[in-house]
Amino acid sequence: MLKLAIDKSMINSEQHVTFVNIKYKYMKFRHLVAVFGFLMTSLVFCQEKQITLQEIWSGEFRTEGMQSLHSMANGNEYSVLNFNRESRTTSIDIYDYKTLEKTKTIVSSADIAEIQYFSDYSFNKDESKIILTTKSEPVFRHSTLGEYYIYDIASKKVTKVSDDLVQEPTLSPDGSKIAYGFENNLYVKDLKSGKVEQFTTDGEKNKIINGITDWVYEEEFAFVRAFDWNANSDQIAFIRFDETNVPEFSMDVYGSDLYPTQHVFKYPKAGEENSKVSLHLYDINSKNVSQLKVDKAYDDFYIPRLKWTNEANVLSVQLMNRHQNELDLWMIDTKAMTSKNVLAEKDKAYIDVTFNLTFLKDNSFIWTSELDGFNHIYHYSKTGKLINQVTKGDWEVTNYYGFNEKKNTIYFQSTENGSVNRDVFSIGLNGKNKKRLTQKDGTNSASFSADFTYFINTFSSATTPQEYTLYDTKSGKIVKQIKDNKVLAKQLEGYAMSKKEFSTISINGNDLNMWTIKPKDFDANKVYPLFMYQYSGPGSQQVANRWNSANDYWYQMLAQQGYIVVCIDGRGTGFKGADFKKVTQNKLGKYEIEDQIEAAKQLGKLDYIDAERIGIWGWSYGGFMSSNALFKGNDVFKMAIAVAPVTSWRFYDSIYTERYMTTPQENPSGYDENSPINHVDKLKGDFLLIHGTGDDNVHVQNTMRMVEALIQADKQFEWMIYPDKNHGIYGGNTRLHLYKKMTNFIHKTLGDKLEMSKD
Repeated sequence: MLKLAIDKSMINSEQHVTFVNIKYKYMKFRHLVAVFGFLMTSLVFCQEKQITLQEIWSGEFRTEGMQSLHSMANGNEYSVLNFNRESRTTSIDIYDYKTLEKTKTIVSSADIAEIQYFSDYSFNKDESKIILTTKSEPVFRHSTLGEYYIYDIASKKVTKVSDDLVQEPTLSPDGSKIAYGFENNLYVKDLKSGKVEQFTTDGEKNKIINGITDWVYEEEFAFVRAFDWNANSDQIAFIRFDETNVPEFSMDVYGSDLYPTQHVFKYPKAGEENSKVSLHLYDINSKNVSQLKVDKAYDDFYIPRLKWTNEANVLSVQLMNRHQNELDLWMIDTKAMTSKNVLAEKDKAYIDVTFNLTFLKDNSFIWTSELDGFNHIYHYSKTGKLINQVTKGDWEVTNYYGFNEKKNTIYFQSTENGSVNRDVFSIGLNGKNKKRLTQKDGTNSASFSADFTYFINTFSSATTPQEYTLYDTKSGKIVKQIKDNKVLAKQLEGYAMSKKEFSTISINGNDLNMWTIKPKDFDANKVYPLFMYQYSGPGSQQVANRWNSANDYWYQMLAQQGYIVVCIDGRGTGFKGADFKKVTQNKLGKYEIEDQIEAAKQLGKLDYIDAERIGIWGWSYGGFMSSNALFKGNDVFKMAIAVAPVTSWRFYDSIYTERYMTTPQENPSGYDENSPINHVDKLKGDFLLIHGTGDDNVHVQNTMRMVEALIQADKQFEWMIYPDKNHGIYGGNTRLHLYKKMTNFIHKTLGDKLEMSKD
C-alpha cells in the first residue's frame, strides 16, 4: 500500500488543494477497486454456488434411476415399476428392449379397488402371477413385515395373501401356491381353494424361528428367507433356528409416551452361544415335515445357504464351521434321504459366502472362489470334480451375472481394468474368448435380458452421474441411451465442484488406492488442513471410480470451505487379492491403523498441508478406526469423529467378529490390543463420539462403555446421542442435524487459519 507522509505545517493553500485532490482521487480509486472487487466476487459467487448441508440432505443432488427392473422371460422385454405422482398410483409397465418403447401395462393400482398403490413386485417362474407389496414395515436391516396381494395376469384376479403382516411370501414355481412366514412359523396357501396350511407350530419369539433367519444370519449372511420351493412345487426345504440359549440384548425405546418400552431380541456376541440350526423338509402332498441330515457330524456350525438344484429331489446346502474357514457343499436326495459332500473348501483365514452358485442342465455347477488367491469363476461337475477354472489373473471377479446355455458363455463383472473400476465381460465356459463388453472407464454393472441378447448397463464415474444404456451383448455395441442424469450434471456446473483425484500412496510396502479432493482454487503456496475419511473394514472399498454419494457432496462442501479431503483404502480392504485382504486376520485394527497413521504422516510432509491440523472420521467400522487413529496416533491427528463405532470387538456379533478374529476365548490379545476402549488414556486431541440409542447392529453399549472409560481416564471429549435412531441415524431432520454437528466440530478443531500463507 502507498503511504503518504506529509508535514501539514509546510502545506500552503495551493499545496493543500493539490493534496486534497490527490487524497480525493486516491479515496475514489480505493472505492472503485472495492466496488470492482465486490462485483467480481459476486459474479464468481453467482457463477459458482457453494454447496449447503440443506441441499445435500433435502435430496437436491439425487440421481434418477430405474426402479425394480425385471427382465421378462421372453428375452425381448423388461418391466419397470412406475409411479404416477398426479394420481398417486403405481403400475408395472412393459418395455421393448430393442425400441425402449412402452408396449403395455401389466397392472396398475388404479384398476384394483383393493390397492391404492404398491411399492414393489415379483413374478413367479412362468410370469403368470405377480406378488404386489403394499404396506411394509422394517424389522431389522433387511427384513420386513408386509401386506401382500397376488395378481393373476390372465384372469386379472387379485388375492390377498393374508390379513396379517407376513414375511417373505414366495410363489411356487407353478404359481398354484404361496408360502410365507408369520410369527416364526411357516404357512402355505393354495391359491385356487384359498385354503391355508400351517406346517410348523413350534415357532415362538426369542426361541424358535422357522424359515426366517435370526438377527445375526440376516445381518452377516445377508439373507432373510430361509426356505425354498423345489422345481416341482411339491417340497419346501427350510432352516429351523433354535435361539433359546442365545443371550438376549435389550434396547430402551423412548418414543413419545410417558413411559419408555424395551425392545428385546437375541443377539449372539463374539464367543457366546449361537442359534442351533437344523434343516427340514415339508412335503406338500403328504403334509409331512421331516429333518434332513448329512453324512458328517458337525459341532457348532452354520447353514449360510440352501438352494434346490434342477433335479426336483436334489437340494444343495452349504455348511460351515464356526471359524468360517471350512465350507462344504452338500447335495441331499430328499427321496432317498442320502447325502454327498461334493465340494469342500478350506482357508487359513476365512471363506466368504456368496450367492454365486448356478446349476446347469446337467446339474454341473458354476461357483466362485478365492482358491488361487483372487476371486474367480470355476466349473464343477455334479459330483464336485473340477472341470475348469474359467477366469484367471491378478484381478477379482466382483459379480457373476449368469450363464447363456445356447452360447455356452458366462457373463461377469470384474476389476481387470483396475481395482477402482468395474467392467462387464463375457467368457466361454471353457475359459476362452474373454471379451470386454463395456466401453467407459468407471463403474459398470449389467442387467441382462433373460436370453442374454441385451443388457442394460448402469455406468457412472467420479465425473459422470449414472447413465443407463442398452447394449447388444453379442457385439458389445450400444443400441440406445435409456436414461441419464445430464440435468444433474448441468445443475452441478453452477457449483464450485472440485475434481476427485485418484492416485496411489506407498505405505508400509504397499501401493494403497487414494482419492483427494482439494479446494477448487487450490494454491500450492498456501497450507490447508487435512480431513481424512475411511471405512477400512475387511473386503470393503471406498476408493472407487463411481459417482457421488451424499458424503461426497459433503466433502465438496468442506473443500469449498478450505479443507483438503482424502480417503485411503489400507490393508485389509478388498479387490486386490486375498493376501492383501486377509492380512488383518486375528488382528483387526492393527495394520489398518498403521496404514492410516503412516499415510497422515506422509501427507503432512507436503508443503501445502498443515501437519498440525489433520483430522479423521468414520462410521461403524470406520468409527472404530477413527477412534483408534486419534488414540494411537495422538502425535499425528488433531481430531477425530467416530459415528456408531465398535469400541471393543467383544461387544459385536459372533458371525462377523469370529470370521476375522476367532473367539475372544481363543484370541484375547487380538480383541483387546486393538480395541479403542483400551487406549483412551492416549487421547490428546479433540474427539466427537456419536451414536443412536436404537442401534440394533452396533449397540449404543459401545459408546456408553467408551464414555465411561474416557471419564475414568479424565479425558475431555464431546458426544451426541440420537434417541431411538438405528445404525443409519436418519429420519426427519436427523441427518441434517448430524452433519451440522460434525461440520461445526471440524471448523472448531481444524478450521482456524484456513488457507494460511506459508509466509
